[in-house]
Amino acid sequence: MHRRKLPLLHLLLLTAAAIWSPPLITASTSPPGKFAVDGTVLELNDSNFDDAIASIDNLLVDFYAPWCGHCKRLSPELDVAAPVLAKWDVPIVIAKLDADKYTKIRDRYDVDGYPTLKLFMHGVPVDYDGPRKAESLIKQLRKFVIPDVSLLESDSAIDNFVLAAGKQFPIFIGFGLNETVIGKLAGKYKKKSWFAVARGFSEDVMVKYDFDKVPALVSIHPAHNEQHVFYGPFEEDFLEDYIRQNQLPLSFPLTIDILKQLGEEKRKVVLTIMDDVSDEKSLKLIRTLKSAASANRDLLFSYVGVKQWEEFADTFDVNKKTKLPRLVVWDGNEKYFLVEGLESLDEEDQGSQISLFLEGYRAGRTIEKTLSGPSFMGFINSLIGIRSVYILVFIVAVTMLIRHVTEDEEGSVPRTIKTEGEITDAGSSESRSEGQKEYRPEDKED
Repeated sequence: MHRRKLPLLHLLLLTAAAIWSPPLITASTSPPGKFAVDGTVLELNDSNFDDAIASIDNLLVDFYAPWCGHCKRLSPELDVAAPVLAKWDVPIVIAKLDADKYTKIRDRYDVDGYPTLKLFMHGVPVDYDGPRKAESLIKQLRKFVIPDVSLLESDSAIDNFVLAAGKQFPIFIGFGLNETVIGKLAGKYKKKSWFAVARGFSEDVMVKYDFDKVPALVSIHPAHNEQHVFYGPFEEDFLEDYIRQNQLPLSFPLTIDILKQLGEEKRKVVLTIMDDVSDEKSLKLIRTLKSAASANRDLLFSYVGVKQWEEFADTFDVNKKTKLPRLVVWDGNEKYFLVEGLESLDEEDQGSQISLFLEGYRAGRTIEKTLSGPSFMGFINSLIGIRSVYILVFIVAVTMLIRHVTEDEEGSVPRTIKTEGEITDAGSSESRSEGQKEYRPEDKED
């Protein structure tokens, strides 16, 4: 009986060791080397990693695993971005580290999912959570190496700044403002916004950006053809409220990138679920939602189409019998609220119906619901990290050991279990061999 228990107990001890005792790596004895900034992606290992972050001022490191599907898709994007970043006045070098092999370095920097990107600026790591397509990644990384606030001396400089900033992030331009007024907040929001102060501009610029006096702070969302003007007061609290509220446009389509931004938001989301966001009736409704959002800045207004993202819409109990468009107030997590008698919108006078919906919500005439699975659980599972999987394996091993002992006592034939490398999620197992393994729950979304 004891001989039958030993292999399983041995597996249990090995699994525990994998969680709490990362494997040792022999210290490097090779002398420091120099790294060329020539636009190639460096391959790092345990012998040159510390030398690289010490000798390169701005180093973007891709912590990857060879079996990770997301990592394989990211790799060519980094190859495209690397030569562009290397040509900047303040260059950024891209490097890669097989974190599945060099686990001591992985654990030192708390890497718990693949791929993880970290920008080492003079040796200090900063998490990079921005876009990963080459063009967008380049624009995002520029934020790290330019001043927090750019100074613009002419109309053409303003136009060039807005054009170079692109359409992904909001742009804030101060007119008649000293850069020190917004400098602190510009540093705080630098990763997700562009900031500038125009010191020279004409009346044509005032007309273009729709302000009639100074000082003024203009926010621009180029992708949504939307801009707003703030005339003060310019104390920090009021300024931050304005910047925070204008991180997103008045009404916006819900996407995976937006979901990541919502993680930092405290405001609830008035979510409109439509059949197709691109049809004419939906476009008219979106314009109506913008008007409602302008008058209710304590809430966010978003929309999603069943045709565009059915899996997400389904988590709000939307099915073929549901009358659309449907309005809910979502807390950005697992709870959402219906307003009694106003779950859906009729085609006529939708502006008045939205107003009544908001009045009902604020008055508490709501029905609380919980997002349904399995779609929502899919989002949760995508955030599970490496250590979470190890712990899951450990729990499974403990459970099976207990069951094994019980079966021994009952005279049952012992069960066969998978090794740690084969278990990928609760209730399922797959081989880790190349070609068969394209996704693990710890993989991050691109």
